[in-house]
Amino acid sequence: MAVSTEQIKELREETGAGIMDCRNALEQSGGDMEKALEYLREKGLSKVAKKSDRETSEGMIELYSHGEGRVGVMVEVNCETDFVARNDDFRELAHELALQIAASMPEWPTEADVSAELLDAEREDARAQAKEEGKPDDVIDKIVEGRVNKLLDEKVLMRQIYIRDGEKTVQDLVNEVIAKLGENISVRRFERWEMGEHSEDADEE
Repeated sequence: MAVSTEQIKELREETGAGIMDCRNALEQSGGDMEKALEYLREKGLSKVAKKSDRETSEGMIELYSHGEGRVGVMVEVNCETDFVARNDDFRELAHELALQIAASMPEWPTEADVSAELLDAEREDARAQAKEEGKPDDVIDKIVEGRVNKLLDEKVLMRQIYIRDGEKTVQDLVNEVIAKLGENISVRRFERWEMGEHSEDADEE
C-alpha cells in the first residue's frame, strides 16, 4: 500500500528512526502505526544485540546532585566514538542514568558485576529459610530463584524499572538509545553518596 509522507514523518518523530526504515516499517505493517512501531522496536533490538560486543572506550562522566546537595551521583557511561559522546541523546541518557541511581540506589551496573559468591550465599540463605518454614521440596527451587531475581531486579541498575516509565527497564532505555545512535553503550561504574552515611572504610579506621 502507498505510505504518505505525513505517516513517515509521524513515525520518525516518534522513534528517531531513519526515513527509509520508517517507510519500510509502515509498508510492512500495512500503514498501521502501532504495528510499525513494534516492527521498528524489534528491528532495533536485533541491531542492539549485534552491537553488544563492540568495545566502548569513549563516553562521559555525568555528575548529578539531588535534594539541595544531600545526594550526589557520579556515573561513567561509555560509547564507541567521541562523536556519539558529544551527542545530545547520549548526554541525556547519561543524565537519566544518574537520576535513576540517585533515586533507586542500585549497587551494581549489570548482572555480570554481581559476584557468584554473593548469589550463592543468597541462594543458600533462601533455601535454608524455606526449609525452616516447612515449604515443600517441589517449590523450594522456585522460591530460591525468585528471591535471587528480586535482589537482582532491585540492586542491578540495568534490571531496575525505569523511574520515568514503569513499563520499561533501564536496559530497555539504554537499548532504545543504542538503536537510535547506532553504537554500543555501556555503564562502566558509578558511585552514589548521601549526606550522613558512613562508609565501611571509615568504620574500619
